[in-house]
Amino acid sequence: MPSFRALECLIAVADTGSITQAALLLHSSQPAVSHQIASLEREARTALLRREARGVRLTAAGRVAVADARRAVEAATAAVRSARAVGEAGGGSLRIGCAQSLTVVLLAPVLRHWRRRHPEVAITLHELAVMDEALRLVESDEVDVAVLPDPPSDRFQVTAVAEEEIVLAAPTGHPLAQRASVRIQDLDGAPLVHYTADNRLGAWLDRSFARAGVHPEAVMRTSVTATAPQLAAAGLGVAVCPVSAVGAGFPGVVRPFSPRWTRQLMAVTSANTDPLVARFIAGLRRHGVRVPRSVQTQLDEGVVVAGE
Repeated sequence: MPSFRALECLIAVADTGSITQAALLLHSSQPAVSHQIASLEREARTALLRREARGVRLTAAGRVAVADARRAVEAATAAVRSARAVGEAGGGSLRIGCAQSLTVVLLAPVLRHWRRRHPEVAITLHELAVMDEALRLVESDEVDVAVLPDPPSDRFQVTAVAEEEIVLAAPTGHPLAQRASVRIQDLDGAPLVHYTADNRLGAWLDRSFARAGVHPEAVMRTSVTATAPQLAAAGLGVAVCPVSAVGAGFPGVVRPFSPRWTRQLMAVTSANTDPLVARFIAGLRRHGVRVPRSVQTQLDEGVVVAGE
């Protein structure tokens, strides 16, 4: 296969009509250019140049070869340019998987910044309710990065991007809603809007309840994390959920736990991240989880009162 340099030499000779001038153009020597042309002619098994008194002229085979050589050099140059653009977040594509409850509070502000600063990067977002599906997309290279809570790290590369609080959501008037903050022990026997088996948050909470010796009563289950606080606010029980699942204008009451209860949010990739993905992950880490003001006010009031 001809080298990139040999193709450059053929193009330079065709453009200048002289091996000497081609060498000057390429900042090379005349013997080096002649060597590259000779190697091309050996590969082609035919002469590409005809030496004349006033220089060189392309043969019929040379004219065909130089047209393809130009396309090859242009394609190689474009490949380097595209790769550099991706590395500098100036182009390329970014495929993101994200837990549904994290789209607004974590991802949306970062995506808005990227669209403004890096308009040439094409972004695709997959919102997912089931962690196993998000991990499958990472493993099959259908997404470049997935943003998830506490994913398993044995098969993936994970980077902590934020910490978010676990809170209690309750209907107005519920006994636990009258407290400034609640303890996990207060949930013993409480009617709980819980999560289905395909939502790993349910199993994570069950392990926490078991360690505390607490046995809430699961009155119903949902696979969508953001649905649980809404069902609780409707009077079906209480819900334990990440604060990211509680939106602005929440119709119920939000209370913090004492001591404070948190979980880690991770960026999950299948291998070493490329520069484009690494820049995006850095943006997530800088941003963190933004909580609606109305929700944060309730949590802050609970912390202040609990500490008095």
